[in-house]
Amino acid sequence: MALGIPFASRAQQSGNIPRVGILTPAESAQTPIFEAFREGLRDRRYTIGRDILLEFRSASGDSSVLPRLAAELVSLPVDVILTDGAVAARAAKNATSKIPIVMGTTGADPVQLGLVTNLARPGGNLTGFTLLHGELDAKRLDVLRTAFPNVIAMTVLMNPHPGSEANFRAVQQAARSLGPGLIHRLEAASPDELRKLQPQSFGTDSAVLVLPDAMFWNHRRAILAVVAAARLPAVYPERDYADDGGLISYGANVPDNFRRAAGYVDQILKGAKPGDLPIQEPAKFDFIVNLKTAKTLGITIPPAILLRADEVIE
Repeated sequence: MALGIPFASRAQQSGNIPRVGILTPAESAQTPIFEAFREGLRDRRYTIGRDILLEFRSASGDSSVLPRLAAELVSLPVDVILTDGAVAARAAKNATSKIPIVMGTTGADPVQLGLVTNLARPGGNLTGFTLLHGELDAKRLDVLRTAFPNVIAMTVLMNPHPGSEANFRAVQQAARSLGPGLIHRLEAASPDELRKLQPQSFGTDSAVLVLPDAMFWNHRRAILAVVAAARLPAVYPERDYADDGGLISYGANVPDNFRRAAGYVDQILKGAKPGDLPIQEPAKFDFIVNLKTAKTLGITIPPAILLRADEVIE
């Protein structure tokens, strides 16, 4: 039967080039994560445009349109769907039970989200890579507590979708043992809501923990600006925040996940079943401290934090 022939073989027989649909809440295909995915394909001897086609569908920060965009990819059709974030993964999963799905990232446990029943052998049509954000958010809280032991309250900035809800619960649980004792929840579900945030939104005598979110990443400069105006210490989930002026960032190296995701796409196009490929954890992490920002804010970073950092921006 034709369905039993690997994608690459079918494409060769039919003269068609295999197509990978990319579903993202981002505003642009020209970002580090997608460049890393392209590099991963090139490392596996694909020439984009000749041996493989990429079909981008971007929500431009509006996650509510992801189901419609997922349906567009299914209707083309594409041979594999690569997703960026938990909301995109859910949209793709709801759109198809047949087309293989590779998660480049998901910020929450795929089992808790109901995307798979088992990480080691996910079954079905979905596999990919996680960011361990629940665990990493607890570690970010530990970084905050170590760097600023006198902080008695923390504002958690989050996009209120299921993945972030799970991460927020992880922060609450960690706060019971690590402190600070007061956790303030601050929500922003769209770029407009981010732009409406004011310095007073974060309260006073507080530190800020920004939960991972693709929409947040795309509009990180708006977040950085309002946190800087509030003159509060903050920890962010990806190194791009620190590169752009955030005080501290700690998290998985997301581009590396997408580079590895190219390997899963390659295996699937050659006949592997996504349900047989284990969902993997991140392999690289970044811990960045921006001393330029610390000096601007008049904040002293303890030597213990500087020694733990992978990179210090001076």
